[in-house]
Amino acid sequence: MLAYTHPSCLLHDPGPDHPESPQRLQVVLDALHARFPGQLQWRPAPPAKLGDLARVHETELIDLVLQAQTAPLRQLDMDTRTSPGSASAALHAAGAGIAAVDAVMLGDDPLAFCAVRPPGHHATVTSAMGFCLLNNVAVAAAHARDRHGLERIAVVDFDVHHGNGTQDIFQHDPRVAYYSTHQAGLFPNSGLRRDRGAGNLLNILLPPGSDGLRFRNVWADEMLPAIDDFRPQLVLVSAGFDGHLRDPQADLMLEADDFAWLTAQLHQLARRHAQGRLVSTLEGGYDLQALAECSVAHVGALLEDAPVTPGG
Repeated sequence: MLAYTHPSCLLHDPGPDHPESPQRLQVVLDALHARFPGQLQWRPAPPAKLGDLARVHETELIDLVLQAQTAPLRQLDMDTRTSPGSASAALHAAGAGIAAVDAVMLGDDPLAFCAVRPPGHHATVTSAMGFCLLNNVAVAAAHARDRHGLERIAVVDFDVHHGNGTQDIFQHDPRVAYYSTHQAGLFPNSGLRRDRGAGNLLNILLPPGSDGLRFRNVWADEMLPAIDDFRPQLVLVSAGFDGHLRDPQADLMLEADDFAWLTAQLHQLARRHAQGRLVSTLEGGYDLQALAECSVAHVGALLEDAPVTPGG
């Protein structure tokens, strides 16, 4: 299994009081290296090119994110900030998904995990928001569509917050289907069941306090059958772990085993329809211990039925 990251992703620093801290990525990297020595083939994430970003973002947003910065902090909205290292971090976070898509499509390995930050799924066509600067999974999906000619790409988002940016970007493109469960009444207060787009959207809201049983039932009864019917040629995952019961940003009651279960289901689905091709990208998760545990559970579920690859 491939794993992509880059030191630049640790240099995005929105301030000591901000929940989207560099420590988030560091604990994930430490946990994965400790738990899976020799089982992950680590590769450096290249920077995305401007043309890659322009498939999903307006030029004004790209220029804003990549603008040179000397001030310690720049406020983009009420909860999204950049630092001097943010532009490089955002470019490499987006580039990880592009490189991972190329690798799985060219047969290097069917599975890849992008251990990157800042997260991306709130970034819309025109706006950075919700801790997100560029939409990493959307950039990867557009690359898979345009460069590899795929006609059925599934973006699966189990972050506790709705990926409003991903929906915004693809809601009129039936080649990219978006599937999300997220907590009701939570930022960004979007992602309603009635949102259908071009028939390529499925959102299910989970009431605060929902536990693993409810989460699994929703996926087993509605979400996974819908993805199965779509028959994706590639599965892209927005892997947010802020639905964990210890996470301070939300009120779901999920545990690491719940994320492992869903990951295994998505892996089986990818094997049925997409020759096993699945690329996962880190999104949210703000309790450091829970984030490390869930990342290990997620990657472990992908590795369980996957061949061991050299690396480390």
